[in-house]
Amino acid sequence: MQPDPTLFGIRGFLIDAPEFGSLRSRRDGAIIVKNGRFAEIGDYEDLRKRHRDTPVRWVDRGSALIFPGLIDCHTHLPQYSAVARGESQLLPWLREDIFPVEREFTGPRAREEAPLFFRELARNGTTTAMVYAAIYEDSCEAGFEAAERSGLRVILGKMMMDLGSYGQLQPKKILSVSLIESERLCRKWHGAAQGRIEYAFSPRFAVACSEKLMRSAAELAQRFNAYLQTHLAENREEIEKVRNLHMSALDYTDVYEKCGMLTPKTMLGHCLHLSSREIDAIAAAQANVAHCPTSNLFLASGLLKLDQLLRAGLAVGLGSDVAAGPELNMWQVMRGALDVQKARNMFEPNLPRLRPREAFHLATAGGARALGKTAAIGSLDAGKEADMIVVDLAALLPYGNQGKRIDDLTTEDILALCIYRGGPHATLETYVRGNCVYRAPEPATRV
Repeated sequence: MQPDPTLFGIRGFLIDAPEFGSLRSRRDGAIIVKNGRFAEIGDYEDLRKRHRDTPVRWVDRGSALIFPGLIDCHTHLPQYSAVARGESQLLPWLREDIFPVEREFTGPRAREEAPLFFRELARNGTTTAMVYAAIYEDSCEAGFEAAERSGLRVILGKMMMDLGSYGQLQPKKILSVSLIESERLCRKWHGAAQGRIEYAFSPRFAVACSEKLMRSAAELAQRFNAYLQTHLAENREEIEKVRNLHMSALDYTDVYEKCGMLTPKTMLGHCLHLSSREIDAIAAAQANVAHCPTSNLFLASGLLKLDQLLRAGLAVGLGSDVAAGPELNMWQVMRGALDVQKARNMFEPNLPRLRPREAFHLATAGGARALGKTAAIGSLDAGKEADMIVVDLAALLPYGNQGKRIDDLTTEDILALCIYRGGPHATLETYVRGNCVYRAPEPATRV
């Protein structure tokens, strides 16, 4: 019998969090992958015996950890080279540190950096990312080409701005060109690579976009059943500028409501300073939120009232938001989410603390829900697409293999080690649809 190249089994400590507050694990577990999907999940000995007569290629990772792929709901491709730069708050930071970097993200530079960016995502264990490019069509094209080659699941869009843009076009021309180029990119790339690549119309925020641009972006997203992504209520100075630009609107969220931008396929970055009316409006529209804690701490933008969003029924995922977020490491973004709620708890002692299992849920199944992909990704369930990461526990333990044995640790202990000490140094393999898109290099052999 010829072996099926799409069929393999992988052994390890399985951990996922399909519901907020839940945590599932199998200490000596295994997954059978077939045709890019999780075919069976169970205990290793049971599955091995069941497939004794089947030519399954087994990958035995022993004490390694196997998680669903991490999901980054908000990040910026052109900004990665500028991480940890600047000490300003949002608007001066954009003007002084970020727009100059984005202005140069075109031509050879975009083609050179885009493959490196997606390689970094895979190395960090991110299997799905929602990404902004720069305002240039070629910048976004380079991003799509690199995303397709990377094997990752990527939702990407050309940044749209027609007020105070860093481009060289005249304001009237900026609007028409931005719409034409965005539609052309969407027609070419939305649904490419058997649906692994998708398009997001990407008006930056209401400070930099006219109502016509935002309304047109929403109409295009609806026409092509594509995503919308933008920023909302990140910074108080930003909110004041929006109030002055849109004096007839009830509030910041109302600007997007009136332009048709609140939809079930909309991802709203940040959402730090929302009124109860705004939260209810977002929930009623079934729009989604990307919580970017490391970014919010870096720019001193504020502390997300996560409990209020979740109580309203909003789908919330996590975002690295580089370059304000200083790294693509989603484990550290989870740590940031915990730290934000701990900081709130110091002033609101009755506020329940966010637990590691809940932060992990936001970075996996929560992100999948926010992207409308719960049926496909986010947990280790039979029938879902085989997006997963393999993590070396020894790389996270003090003293490595000389430290505690895995049997001495609870699942919660292990997850906390990943969140507080995890990163690319511990990523062994990253899989999307059962294809290995990153494998850590073998350690050099001493002679």
